[in-house]
Amino acid sequence: MNNIIMNKLKKELSSKQCEQLIMTLKDRFEKNINRHKGFEWAKVQAKLEANTKKLWSLNEMEKTGGEPDVVAYDKKTNEYIFYDCSPETPKGRISLCYDNEALNSRKEHKPKNNALDVAEAIGIEILSEEQYKDLQKLGNFDMKTSSWIKTPDDIRKLGGAIFCDRRYNTVFVYHNGAKSYYAVRGFRGSLRV
Repeated sequence: MNNIIMNKLKKELSSKQCEQLIMTLKDRFEKNINRHKGFEWAKVQAKLEANTKKLWSLNEMEKTGGEPDVVAYDKKTNEYIFYDCSPETPKGRISLCYDNEALNSRKEHKPKNNALDVAEAIGIEILSEEQYKDLQKLGNFDMKTSSWIKTPDDIRKLGGAIFCDRRYNTVFVYHNGAKSYYAVRGFRGSLRV
């Protein structure tokens, strides 16, 4: 097997891929200081270089159009928190129903996958309503698209799921059947490093 296939199976990046990703993340970090005022890139980079498995997940976020960036720091756990900061929901994660149960319940016209399984496969967490609203304080996101968010169990048990978007300078929280999917709905994720 060639190194690229082996790296994908191991969920590791080559040293060149790590270097390129770190350069991309640094550039985004510097262009969007408003998202992380007071943070030092050198400290973020040190964390990234010490967590190669997390770099793989960040690379998957990047490859699927998420444009991950640092949005917070958790002092208790000493972790930087990255969110998908693409202007619209990540293009590589659209047309997904909410979860595997919803996917399996569709009799026909099934989407290719579901949001929760894709998030798990790339090692990230789907944003909660609170996280989504915090992201929206940093800019205007999902002005033309929408993003699934973590759905409370009591809503999910009844067949529903929730999603958010921004319209009319307001963040809206909506509901839909969990098995629904649309070309303009995906999901945003978070990753702690």
